[in-house]
Amino acid sequence: MNYNLNDISREQGEKRQIWRSVKSLVAHMVGEKRLLAVSFAAMFIAAVLSLLGPVIIGYTIDNYIQTKQFHGVMVFTAILLVMYVISLIAGYIQSKLMGTLGQNMLFNLRNSVFEKIQTLPLDFFNQNKTGDLISRINNDTDKINQFFSQSLMQFLRLILIMIGAAIFILSINFELGVAALLPAVVIWLFTRIVSPWIKRRNAENLKSTGLLSAEVQESLNNFKVIVAFNRRDYFRQRFSEVNGSNYKTAVKAGISNNVISPVYTLFSNIAQMIVLAFGIYLIIKGEFTIGLLISFITYVNNFYHPLQQMAALWSNFQLALAAWDRILIILNLSNDMPVVEARKNYQTESLMSFRCVSFSYPNGKEVLHHITFDLERGKTYAFVGPTGGGKTTTASLLSRLYDPTSGLVLLDGRDIRSFSPEERSKKVGFILQDPFLFTGTVRENFLYGNDELAGCDNSELMEILNNSGLEMLIQRFDKGLDTAIDLSAADISLGQRQLIAFIRAVLRKPDLLILDEATANIDTVTEEMLEEILVRLPSSTTRVIIAHRLNTIANADEIYFVNSGKIIRAGSLDEAVEMLMNGRMVS
Repeated sequence: MNYNLNDISREQGEKRQIWRSVKSLVAHMVGEKRLLAVSFAAMFIAAVLSLLGPVIIGYTIDNYIQTKQFHGVMVFTAILLVMYVISLIAGYIQSKLMGTLGQNMLFNLRNSVFEKIQTLPLDFFNQNKTGDLISRINNDTDKINQFFSQSLMQFLRLILIMIGAAIFILSINFELGVAALLPAVVIWLFTRIVSPWIKRRNAENLKSTGLLSAEVQESLNNFKVIVAFNRRDYFRQRFSEVNGSNYKTAVKAGISNNVISPVYTLFSNIAQMIVLAFGIYLIIKGEFTIGLLISFITYVNNFYHPLQQMAALWSNFQLALAAWDRILIILNLSNDMPVVEARKNYQTESLMSFRCVSFSYPNGKEVLHHITFDLERGKTYAFVGPTGGGKTTTASLLSRLYDPTSGLVLLDGRDIRSFSPEERSKKVGFILQDPFLFTGTVRENFLYGNDELAGCDNSELMEILNNSGLEMLIQRFDKGLDTAIDLSAADISLGQRQLIAFIRAVLRKPDLLILDEATANIDTVTEEMLEEILVRLPSSTTRVIIAHRLNTIANADEIYFVNSGKIIRAGSLDEAVEMLMNGRMVS
């Protein structure tokens, strides 16, 4: 399955219409109905009060100022003051509630995206850069938060004021109102034309920001290699390229986001000129009053000034939609490795079986072709072969990191796909060449993912390690179980990291333990210690060792040679050596 987010965005980018994006985004706000309702009510009150102001001002001019009745002027001035104070309070309530809603949206969106990512298969992470995923979780969700917390209610308030102003304009004088609103039709057509272009420019900028984040993350992760080879110039060049690309897309996005505002201002000024000329003409004819003209001009300003504000808000809206599309691509992905129903149990004494298994990576050549073999309980199996021959792929299929393209993988006589992730992780342990440790302590890393021992304190865990004959290994760490491990685990050696990974696996007591070049980069003394750990496993545990070093596979019960899409049994260690030396199958 294609999980490449950039490919998917190219396929869907032109197809997705604005209203579909808005509809899906609104559907994600269902849990915030109460906050939205109260915010909208506060916004409605503030908008209505601001719309009533020009009517009161015009009425006061015609009936009290021109007749010099200053008592009436004071009364209506007090009424306006009360209205503006209420509008201020309502605006504050609305801003506070929308700030809360925006943070709720940000929290829920990030949780949703992160939880979705955790449900996706390994293929998803192989096809996408970590930095880009981080950018979607952090940067893109924040763009949506900014729109909701700062722009949404302002956007709706401006629309409401525009609708109300248009109603007042047409009701005061229909002909003058039609003339005043004609420039708005041109603005609407212009907006319709440029909106897709604005959204596309913002989407390109968000994508380039993700690539920039990915490049920085990748370079910093490999900075030790960059320093060792003295290739800081390469680091600088790569960063300069992606930063330059991001700069160009940012400039284009900035230009597109600001192109609307001058056009809106131009047609707003044209509308005011029309009203002023036509209004004076009506006053000369005696069909209009000065107070009505002032009210009318105020309503025209109330109609067109929000349009100018909406020019900036519309750009924010397009940016939020572009960010939402990038997030929605992840949320709409489905796992192509679901748990299936166990339709039958197969009669087998083996712990693990491959039945005519073939496998191909997406858009790649076939790695395994019609493979069949059995792994019996309690035995040790070695898989050897040249680099790229398919050893790690075989291990990945054994642990269901991938599903075969065709054929069947059986675990305990059941289709391995019928086991839940929790069941499978208890039965199958996996130790990698470069183990990953989590920030915390040695103890926390020992117990990671082990539900049965999750509640153990240090004394209880030490007792378990003593009973397993592993207590001597804890002395390799300065502070024992409380030895701190930072993010990169740079403060402990590779051998110590592998010790933690091995003990973590042994404590889980898996039925099948896979070691993928797990001892390739460590010294002989540490390797002997790791061998002692493996001896502590239950006798029923099946071990699968993937290795290049012959001493690692010397004691294996059976050796398989993996190459050119085939897996065949090597009759002896000498035959396996001959296969490795020749780099090909022997008959």
